[in-house]
Amino acid sequence: MLPDSPTSWADARARFRWDIPARTNIGVDVCDRHCTAPDGAERPAIIVEDADGTVTTTSFGDLKDQSDRLAVALAARGVQRGDRVAVLLPQSVETAVAHIAAYKLGCVAVPLFVLFGEDALEYRLADSGARAVVTDAANVGRVLDLKARLPDLSCVLTAGGATGAAEDLHAAMDAADPSGFSPADTAADDPAVIIYTSGTTGKPKGALHAHRVLRGHLPGVEMPHELFPKEGDLFWTPADWAWIGGLLDVLLPALFHGVPVLAHRARKFDAEEAFCLMARHKVRNVFMPPTALKMLRQVKDPARFGVRLRSIGSGGETLGRELLDWGRDALGLTINEFYGQTECNLVLGNCAGLGEVREGSMGRAIPGHTVAIIDDTGTELPAGSDGHIAVKAPDPVMFLGYWNKPEATAEKFIGDWLVTGDTGRMDDDGWFWFLGRADDVITTAGYRVGPGEVEDALIRHPAVRLAAAVGVPDPDRTEIVKAFIVPADTAVLDDPDRQEALAAEIQEFVKTRMARHAYPRRIEFVADLPMTTTGKIQRKVLREHG
Repeated sequence: MLPDSPTSWADARARFRWDIPARTNIGVDVCDRHCTAPDGAERPAIIVEDADGTVTTTSFGDLKDQSDRLAVALAARGVQRGDRVAVLLPQSVETAVAHIAAYKLGCVAVPLFVLFGEDALEYRLADSGARAVVTDAANVGRVLDLKARLPDLSCVLTAGGATGAAEDLHAAMDAADPSGFSPADTAADDPAVIIYTSGTTGKPKGALHAHRVLRGHLPGVEMPHELFPKEGDLFWTPADWAWIGGLLDVLLPALFHGVPVLAHRARKFDAEEAFCLMARHKVRNVFMPPTALKMLRQVKDPARFGVRLRSIGSGGETLGRELLDWGRDALGLTINEFYGQTECNLVLGNCAGLGEVREGSMGRAIPGHTVAIIDDTGTELPAGSDGHIAVKAPDPVMFLGYWNKPEATAEKFIGDWLVTGDTGRMDDDGWFWFLGRADDVITTAGYRVGPGEVEDALIRHPAVRLAAAVGVPDPDRTEIVKAFIVPADTAVLDDPDRQEALAAEIQEFVKTRMARHAYPRRIEFVADLPMTTTGKIQRKVLREHG
């Protein structure tokens, strides 16, 4: 946590000291410890507004009871310390309960996005070796369809009633006796969560984080949210809690500080409804991806909603003057940009309350983190030089490694420096400026999409011989996925009508196997793909082609 009442960024960095106990458990940190304080158990933790407008509030005491019960229920079904527990749920109380129960049991949580298609789900469940899945009625059918191909999966619990081989989640919790349960005594470096991130080639990689990762995130949340927490704070994000931005930038840090979190299951982001939601619940703190901010900016006269935000943090792309000016004019605050990635998150950022925000900059190194620009040998470069944005190890927010991929983990480092895969520049005052990606990851609507996974899905279609996926600029989504496809039947290249029909068929094919945000919104059929002499696709050439 930050030192008390810092007067400047330099003061915050100078007085900052990490406070990470040798033995710590995320589940206890975000839940149980609040219940030992006077009136802590009664304090609101999760506020849920359902699609029909129904609002329910769950206290920290409720979270403790429910998570203890779920931990006991999982243990009774053979789930043991170190096992992976997948959480396939939208923003909900059950999501928080499942995570907390997994941590307190000493298991490893595996958050999964509810919009993942069949192939994406199967890969992550199989790769992680998930022993249990906690899900709901909307998603349980897909899990059960895969279960026969997942030999490690022995327990499926679903909110909404038992079905097939899936047991009723709430019935299992009600039947569990938590009276003798004690949370696992976990070390700060013990594994706690696997968050899958897409790379440039091949299958996604699971970034394995330890229990220390939560405390490692805290200064990176506290600075962009204007010395969070303060009296009356209430946090919300439209980002799904399955992603690191929703889970570790919002849900878990807010609960750690005893700040309630608003959960809302919006099928699609609606800017006017977002303003109404924030006003109804008196939201004070928001993590808002840049694409959502651009949609909010299109709403006329946002003051009419009566929103009273205290802080907005955003990351994923440079915000620019227009968004910053809009935030000041329309919302009366400066949007604080921050930077990080799944493997090492929230290491750069801004805090307007502690001084200037330089438009176009990702910010400065958050207290507790050492960030630099380095060359290919790991040598720190002087101010004004272009190079790799890198973070010095050890660092509590840094991942333990990629799950079952030691070679990929080693490739992420140059000496003691974790290389983010982005290039940038640092000025004389310590401000960092993003220059470009050193890899081919596509940033679309706030999500990072690996072209390798898209290409794997594309070539499964029988009409596709070869495929390449790249990001192309888009005014609303930053980038959209574009696919260049070499068709199995070359006659398609001379028939525009067949191309149009086949493109629509391929798009639907990918949607159902990956996720709707990752399918190619544009498809171009080509006779061949540009390749290197070693047979690698030259995606840079395709991006330049547009």
